[in-house]
Amino acid sequence: MLGTLWRASAPLTVTGISMLAVLALTALGLALDPRIVTGAPVWLKPAKFAVSISIYAFTLAWIFSFLESWPKTRRVVGRITAFVMFLEMAIIALQAYRGTTSHFNGSTPLDMGLGITMGLAIVTQTLSTIAVAVALWRQRFADVALGWALRLGMTMTIVGAFTGGLMTTPTEQQLAAARAGKGMTIAGAHTVGAPDGGPGMPGTGWSTEHGDLRVPHFLGLHALQALPFVAIALARRKVHDTLRVRMVRIAAGSYAALFGILLMQALRGQSLLAPDDRTVTLLASWLLATIAATVIAARTKTGWLFAVKPGKIAGA
Repeated sequence: MLGTLWRASAPLTVTGISMLAVLALTALGLALDPRIVTGAPVWLKPAKFAVSISIYAFTLAWIFSFLESWPKTRRVVGRITAFVMFLEMAIIALQAYRGTTSHFNGSTPLDMGLGITMGLAIVTQTLSTIAVAVALWRQRFADVALGWALRLGMTMTIVGAFTGGLMTTPTEQQLAAARAGKGMTIAGAHTVGAPDGGPGMPGTGWSTEHGDLRVPHFLGLHALQALPFVAIALARRKVHDTLRVRMVRIAAGSYAALFGILLMQALRGQSLLAPDDRTVTLLASWLLATIAATVIAARTKTGWLFAVKPGKIAGA
C-alpha cells in the first residue's frame, strides 16, 4: 500500500508518515506538559492536527493513484500540500511550545504574522485542490460508484475547508473592544456565542455550551474519507453496481444535508449536545429522508429516484 501511495505522490506519503511521528511527540507532550491554553492541554491541538494532516495526506495520495493521466496536477498539488502542511504543523507546534494560541492570535507582531502566514498558506492549498476536483470530474472510472464518491467527496471537502474562513471573522465582542480603544489581541473564534476556551467535549474540545464552527468544518473536511468508505463497503458486500451508484449519491446528499444542518446549528450559537426543537426537527427530517431514499433506491429496479441508465454505468 505504501508503495502505491509513494508512486502516486512521494511528498504526500512523506507528509503522512512524518505526521505520525509528530503525533508520537505530541503524545509525550500531553503526558509531560501540564500547561493549559484556552481551556485545553497545550499539546492537544498539535496532536489533533497531526492526525488530521496524516489522514488527509494519505487520502490525497490514494486519490492520486486514480489520476495517472494527470501527472502535472499530482506533482503541483502534492508539493503544495506537503509544504503547506509541514508549515502549518511547524507553526502550531511552535505556538504550543511558546504556550500560546496559533489561530486568531494578534497579541504580538510575531503571533499576528504567524497567523496570517497560516491563513494564506491553507487558502492556497485549498484552492490548489480545486484542480484535483476538476481532474476527478473529468476522469473515467472503472468503478463508477467509487468515482462518484471521490468526485462528490472532494467537492464537499473543499466546501468544508472554506467554512474555516467563518472562524476568522472578528466577533461582536472583539469589534466592540477595538472600537473602545482596547485593541484586538484576538481576532476570530471557533465558538459562537462565547469566547473560546469554555467547557469542551473530551478529545475534540468542541464546546458543550455554545455553537462551535469546528463541528461542521470537521464533517465537511472528512467527506473525502466518508463517501469512498461507503462505496468500498457496499462493494465488499457485493451490492450491484447500479445500486451502489444510487447509494453513493444518496449518501452524498445526506452528508451534505447534515453538514448544512450542523453549520446552521453552530452559527445559531447552539452546542452540538443541546439541539433545540428546530434542530431536532431538521435532524429527524434528514434521517427520515435518508432512510426513505435508501429504501426506494433498494426496492426499485430501474428507479425513479437517483436512477442511473445502464448505458451510462459502463462509461461513466
